[in-house]
Amino acid sequence: MTGIRRSRRRSTGALDAIEAPDNVEMLVGVVTVTLLVEFLGVVSGSPVWHLGLLIFLPSTASALCTVGQTRFVAVWTTLVITLTTVVRREGDGRWLDGILLVLFTIVLGTTSVYACHRRINREREMLRLRSTAAAMQRHILHPLPLVTDDVLVNGVYEPVQEDRLVGGDIYDVVASPWGTRVLIGDVQGKGLAAVGAAFAVIGAFREAAYREPTLTALVDALDAAVVRHNMYAEQTGDDERFVTALIIGVDTDTEAQVVNCGHVPPWLVHDGGVTTPDTDPGVPLGLAELSAEPTTVHWFDFPAGSTLLLTTDGLTETRDHDGTFYPADDRVTSRLALPATELPQALYEDARAFTDNAAQHDDFAVLTVRRTPRV
Repeated sequence: MTGIRRSRRRSTGALDAIEAPDNVEMLVGVVTVTLLVEFLGVVSGSPVWHLGLLIFLPSTASALCTVGQTRFVAVWTTLVITLTTVVRREGDGRWLDGILLVLFTIVLGTTSVYACHRRINREREMLRLRSTAAAMQRHILHPLPLVTDDVLVNGVYEPVQEDRLVGGDIYDVVASPWGTRVLIGDVQGKGLAAVGAAFAVIGAFREAAYREPTLTALVDALDAAVVRHNMYAEQTGDDERFVTALIIGVDTDTEAQVVNCGHVPPWLVHDGGVTTPDTDPGVPLGLAELSAEPTTVHWFDFPAGSTLLLTTDGLTETRDHDGTFYPADDRVTSRLALPATELPQALYEDARAFTDNAAQHDDFAVLTVRRTPRV
C-alpha cells in the first residue's frame, strides 16, 4: 500500500523538529531580513517607514516556526524597532510615530505567538487523528505484500480521495484450512456509506473464509452481510449498496477456483503470455435474491510460477481527456516482462500518464497473486 502510513510523533518537540526550520536557519533568516530592511532604510532616507516591514516577521514565523521560535522573532522585532526608533528619531514630531509603531509591533508579535500556538495544537491533533486512522486502516486493509503457503499477493491501492485511507475498493487474503482465499471487490458509489459497506464485506470475508469449506458458501455469507448492511442503511436513511467481487481459492491443487460476482475478470500471466480465465460473471453481492441462477464456481489452471492480475474498474474505466478508455488488455500484455511485484505499480503509473496525471475519479486497486509451490 502506497503513501498511506504515517508514524506517530511522540511530542510537540518532535513535531516542531520535523515541520519547522532549525534554530540556526531561523536566526540566519531573521538577521538577513533585518539587515536588508536597515539597508533599505538607509538608502531611501526613511528608516522608520521601512521598519514597518519588520512588523510582519512574527506573522511569517507563526506559519512556519515553533512557538519558541515565533516568540524569539517577536521579541527580536520589537527590540530592533524600538532601538532604531530611539536612535534615529528625527525631532520631537516623530516620537508619536515611533511609539505607535512599537505598540503595534508588540500587539502583532503577541498575536503571532498565539496564532502559532493554535497552529501547533491543530497539527498535533490532526497527527493524532491520522495516526488513529492509520492504525484502523492496518486492521481493515492489511498492508501489502501478503504471503501465505500458497501465494504472494502484492499490489497498489489508491483511494480517490487522498485524505481517506480506505475507499470503496477492497481486498483481503485469508489462509484457511481449505487453502488461501483471496478477495478483491468494489463497492457501488463513493463516500462514507460506501466505506461502511466495504467494512461489512471485509469483516464477513475474514470470518467466513476460515469457516466455510466451499467458495459457494463463502459467497453466500458475503451476500448476506451486504444484505444486512443495506437493511441497516435503509433504517438510517442511507443508500443501499451492492458490491462487485472476485473470490479466488488456491490450495495444493494445480487448479484454482473463482467465483465472479459481477466484477472485472482476472488476467492469468504464465509462460510469457496472458489469458483471461472463464469466470462467467454473476450478480454482485447484495443482489443474489434477484437472480434465479445459483452461485457458480469455475476452475482454471494455476500452475506454480504463474500470476493472477486482479483489478477494479478504477483501472479499466480510466479515461483520457477525450473520453477514450484506458487500453488495459494491451498495456498488461506490453508489460509481461516485468516482475509480478512491479506490475501493479507500473500499470498505476501508466494509467496516470494516460490521463495526463489528472485527478482520479474512482478508487484504484490492482493486485498480483503469485502462485508459490508448497515446500
